[in-house]
Amino acid sequence: MKKFFEFEALGTNYKTETVAGITTFLSMAYILFVNPSFLSAAGMDSGAVFVATALAAAIGSLLMGVIAKYPIALAPGMGLNAFFAFSVVLGMGVPWQTALAGVLASGLIFIVLTLTGLREKVINSIPAELKYAVGAGIGLFITFVGLQGAEIIIADEATLVGLGHLGNGNTLLAIFGLILTVILMVRKVNGAIFIGMVVTAVVGMLTNLVATPESIVSPIPSLAPTFGAAFTHFGDIFTVQMLVVILTFLFVDFFDTAGTLVAVANQAGLLKENKLPRAGKALFADSSATVVGSILGTSTTTSYIESSAGVAAGGRSGFTSVVTAALFVLAMFFSPLLGVVTSAVTAPALIIVGILMVSSLGKIAWDRFEVAVPAFLTIIAMPLTYSIATGIAIGFIFYPITMLVKGKAKEINPIMYVLFVIFVLYFIFLTE
Repeated sequence: MKKFFEFEALGTNYKTETVAGITTFLSMAYILFVNPSFLSAAGMDSGAVFVATALAAAIGSLLMGVIAKYPIALAPGMGLNAFFAFSVVLGMGVPWQTALAGVLASGLIFIVLTLTGLREKVINSIPAELKYAVGAGIGLFITFVGLQGAEIIIADEATLVGLGHLGNGNTLLAIFGLILTVILMVRKVNGAIFIGMVVTAVVGMLTNLVATPESIVSPIPSLAPTFGAAFTHFGDIFTVQMLVVILTFLFVDFFDTAGTLVAVANQAGLLKENKLPRAGKALFADSSATVVGSILGTSTTTSYIESSAGVAAGGRSGFTSVVTAALFVLAMFFSPLLGVVTSAVTAPALIIVGILMVSSLGKIAWDRFEVAVPAFLTIIAMPLTYSIATGIAIGFIFYPITMLVKGKAKEINPIMYVLFVIFVLYFIFLTE
């Protein structure tokens, strides 16, 4: 096994890789509880989603570790689960089974793009500013969902939204969790988000704001409520509305994965001549995990930037991901803890993840008005319309317009014109 994972060449060993795998798991374990919380809001069975989340993370991480041999773990992605639940199912009225079929379709397309080598063309067709804008917009959207769930922000008849009642017990608990998590993040404590959720849940139980679970370990919940639902509704995805949904799933997963792979590989010193070795295998592992996850019953599975915590702990090989995968399998026996993860407990995690995602704002060339306009509209439309797809659609419609007016038609990739037409049709059919 040492030879397979190239321990000697990478200057690592079993102990270092195991510690790194545990560190990565602790850094991203919050998804085990946040994902069921999101998808159950869309009408899905929380126990089944919990198991699907753990299995998708385990299988995805194992594929990444064995096939691509990178210390990068996977799990259902934040942002994409919010889009799935709040935009597609609750916002558009799409049945969750059909939404899962959309995730399956996006994963299959991702695999085709990877195997045919078309991924580079797709990546290069979309301007960097819009990629950064999508990431930042999703960050604001997730933060808004967290603030809303904690009732720090509430509905207001006069101004649409306003500050909530800060004396409310659950709101105070969320604020406590947020302050604690911020302190842990600033101090660069590994697993800060997960630790913050655990401590907040414990404080919630001590103050009777969170129900104390009757047990900690139990048999694994049934996957039956969600398993295979993507197949039974696959025929329902052939509409303009679902085409936009599938493109959004694909787009966000595609670039989120590419960005994470490059960032983590660079941190681990695995880039060679500024290129990512085995990039095709890494993308294949990622896209395959999305297909598997959709069949099990969860939203898009993607590479996690939290893997950087494991790399910081010394992880250099795929064995790190294998260890993380094993821990996700063990986590399936702790489903009773789902009951203690209320919106007040998850809110701090969502807000912190949102903060991390909006860091891409600094990479946008705001002094170029022709790109600033579509970037800004993409970002601001996501939280204001409560729809990630709408934000992407608006930005992708404005980009060709502003660039053409600026006289930079040659800089517009032909694929952007195709996307322009698709998103215009999206709004036309949306208003019917």
